[in-house]
Amino acid sequence: MLNYTIKPLENGLENVQGFFCGATNVGMRPDKREGDVAFIRSKVPCDISAVFTSNTFQAAPIKHFQKYPKDFKTDFILINAKNANAMTGKKGIEDIETIFDTLSSKMEVHNPVMSSTGVIGYRLPLEKIISAFDKLDFNAKNSDHAARAIMTTDSFKKELAYKVQLQNGESFNIAAICKGAGMINPAMATMLCFIITDADIPKSDMDTLLPNAAEQSFNRISVDGDTSTNDTVMLFANQQSDAYDKHAFKEVLEKIMFELAMMILRDGEGASKLVAFEVRGAKNIEDAKKASTALSNSLLVKTALFGEDPNWGRIASTIGASGIACNESKLTIYYDDLLIYSDAFRELDKAREEQAYKIMKQESYKVTCDVGLGDAAYTSYGCDLSYEYVKINAEYRT
Repeated sequence: MLNYTIKPLENGLENVQGFFCGATNVGMRPDKREGDVAFIRSKVPCDISAVFTSNTFQAAPIKHFQKYPKDFKTDFILINAKNANAMTGKKGIEDIETIFDTLSSKMEVHNPVMSSTGVIGYRLPLEKIISAFDKLDFNAKNSDHAARAIMTTDSFKKELAYKVQLQNGESFNIAAICKGAGMINPAMATMLCFIITDADIPKSDMDTLLPNAAEQSFNRISVDGDTSTNDTVMLFANQQSDAYDKHAFKEVLEKIMFELAMMILRDGEGASKLVAFEVRGAKNIEDAKKASTALSNSLLVKTALFGEDPNWGRIASTIGASGIACNESKLTIYYDDLLIYSDAFRELDKAREEQAYKIMKQESYKVTCDVGLGDAAYTSYGCDLSYEYVKINAEYRT
């Protein structure tokens, strides 16, 4: 029997003790009603754990973060949209330092960090970003503004919060905001996620649980197979609740990150389908993961999903091309519980094809491929690729 309960909370970051958040518009986003610079602040220095993109060309905010000593604490993160500050060299890092030098002259901050999203290859507009410091209310608790300010091609904000009630009467809170819709093929961990908690969690647990939760969530999704220069997941803990249970925290962290990852897929720049790709019966977990990820990344599979075409040949071809050990005589493919391919029958009869069409018209379903060679299994998650995706990315800078 569990010695804790997990309860969803309304709104987002404002539910966590000792944190403040908000946003403003400094003119980078044309619509003045939406913010383009956001912040999250703790009243005390926080432990911080992070996972970053595996892209070799990591953006300046990540490089700036990595300049701090191991196990540093921070009480402030600044986030901007519309400009990734990536591929900007040493000047990109120096610009962040200039921004925080100005911030330090206005208020006391401890090892501030930054995160950015937007177009690659341009230096930050320093004057505009610095002007935010005269507009922001650093004592605000407005998660809605912060969540909306970090959006780029997102069509809706992504925020969640939970309370964990322990059996001894103590409780702690966890909340997160996230952005991401396109350029999604996280490999750690374009997506950003900021998680805050007042749990009294040891730093060592943060450093173990966060990467594991990322592997179960953000690292299993693909919108378009592209890994950004800026992908970031950060966990901030200010220990203000004095409450903690490792098993409970592990469960709620994995829950909040998985749910946010599914939000990203549902928002996949015109996406209309969310599909789980399970590969089982593989010789080893490496093969299962390789084939499953290949399916979630395949453009031919994605376009078939969009067209609601039960073309199992694209599924089989992708598995064969992935390089894993497989044999067509042992392979079976299911859409939900409907068997659409096996060695016994390789052509869909009319009745099964009609059933497959009905499944593919659903907003979400599961494709299961049993390789028949072992016991290993892995599930990744993907979405369809629509006309809207092409339009959004063709016009990204215009």
